[in-house]
Amino acid sequence: MDKQLIEIFEKSTVDNNIPNDLYTQYNVKKGLRNEDGTGVLIGLTRIADVVGYKRLDNGTKVDTEGELFYRGMELDTLLKKVKSDKIDGYEKTCFLILFGYLPNEEELTTFKEELHSLYELPKDFLTTNILKKPSPSIMNELQKNLLNLYNEDENADDTSVLNTLQQGLSIIAKIPEMMVYSYQAKAHFIDNKTLTIHQVNKDYGIAENILHLLRTDSKFTKEEARILDLLLIMHADHGSGNNSTFANLVVASTATDIYSAFSASVGSLKGPRHGGANITCKQMMDTIINEIGLQATSEDIQGILQRLVDKDFFDKKGLIYGFGHAVYTLSDPRCVLLKDQARVIAEACGESNRLSFYEKFEAEVVQYFKTAKGKNICANVDFYSGLIYDMLQIPEDLYSPLFVASRSVGWLAHNIEEKLYCNRIIRPAGYYVGEKEGR
Repeated sequence: MDKQLIEIFEKSTVDNNIPNDLYTQYNVKKGLRNEDGTGVLIGLTRIADVVGYKRLDNGTKVDTEGELFYRGMELDTLLKKVKSDKIDGYEKTCFLILFGYLPNEEELTTFKEELHSLYELPKDFLTTNILKKPSPSIMNELQKNLLNLYNEDENADDTSVLNTLQQGLSIIAKIPEMMVYSYQAKAHFIDNKTLTIHQVNKDYGIAENILHLLRTDSKFTKEEARILDLLLIMHADHGSGNNSTFANLVVASTATDIYSAFSASVGSLKGPRHGGANITCKQMMDTIINEIGLQATSEDIQGILQRLVDKDFFDKKGLIYGFGHAVYTLSDPRCVLLKDQARVIAEACGESNRLSFYEKFEAEVVQYFKTAKGKNICANVDFYSGLIYDMLQIPEDLYSPLFVASRSVGWLAHNIEEKLYCNRIIRPAGYYVGEKEGR
């Protein structure tokens, strides 16, 4: 950029500065967040509820153990109800999130057959849209290919509820192929690795197909598929206030097509403050382990924590990734459940020492914030999910796309709910604090 233009811009940031105290003066919520960190209410939903604190009668916010409900069913209860010999817990969860109850066998068979019939990408889609010009970012590639699906849909602009449901199911069914094929194209054409393309298997569920499509020999154990299925369930929805779902609602409220709305959600989820945090957390932990080793003492870990906070380690942003949450305070229920599964897979693949370090690091971070900052903070779902993906031999390029594969059902359910019961353009306001010249 031209030097003079840079100088003009830097001067403009001073001239057009918005002092922080104006937000308080005009009662404007930064980031749609209240003073106590809770979110500003943006709508009503029956789909999911995220509980991380309670309010006393006097309005005081009190930290509490985290809970996540899908259609009124607590996550741990749901996992017990969907468990079976088949790897279809995610499909059952999709049914629950979309329709409000768990399916019987006949309903589940109908739903799965519908999804399986929608697996295949349109003719020539792979060669024309994915292999022809791969992207270094699979998330950006997913955005592009969601919009390319628009071109394949004869009723793309039909935003009626039933058509939205049909389009959404088609997207959910096709995302595993789009993300894995995009990764394989990137691995081959950009990273100079072998190109591996498998046909989707219509006898497999979504979790199984992801592993089948990804692995060169298509082989995976039932336990690996079950753990991936669990990860998909845990990421399926998180209320209407999370950034990617809200982005979906904002865009969909203009009455545009679902492909545009989902593409906006993917763009939101890519950011390291949202879905991209699992990659950054995994990279941070790898860097820490490389620095102090798996046998590090509490003093070693406390030293690293202080360096992270002092912006003297890793990305030097003063952040400890994988900890803290917009809602959860004492615990993230997804993280608690994932830790149990991490023990199972760590034992199976000889990674128990690395998991033990993660658990020790988690305890030290919680204690550090309690002692040094006087606040409760918990590990969130990103802390262990990246580790589990790694133990499942899933490359970092696919961590966030897997979030998309899972959360797409939540986006669809909220999209439909908003159409049915609100159906107004989302149009908040900003308060003007600049100067005005008269005519």
